[in-house]
Amino acid sequence: QVQLVESGGGLVQAGGSLRLSCAPSRRTFNTAAMGWFRQAPGKEREFVAAIKWSGDGPYYSDSVKGRFTISRDNAENTVYLLMNSLKPEDTAVYFCAAGPNIFYSTERWNYWGQGTQVTVSS
Repeated sequence: QVQLVESGGGLVQAGGSLRLSCAPSRRTFNTAAMGWFRQAPGKEREFVAAIKWSGDGPYYSDSVKGRFTISRDNAENTVYLLMNSLKPEDTAVYFCAAGPNIFYSTERWNYWGQGTQVTVSS
């Protein structure tokens, strides 16, 4: 079993920045790809960004493209999501995910973190 440990959530003003971190407990063929999803109250979980440990990608949703940056540090076994120019619409619970490949749908990912709250105030 793979556990994903997330951190970095918090409250930030619009236009500010925040960096999320995710560290899997172990690397397997089922964790070749790492991704970030988010879920706002009353809404479905949606794709945000993804990258492979090999560096393939990254991929972003249209709503965050140009503002968010996903990266990975293989030595530290950590994936990051740097969120710049944050908007109130970005407010959601952000989830780290791991899987064998990069997918836009939630169903294809094997492991999920507990989620971290990101709140952007006006």
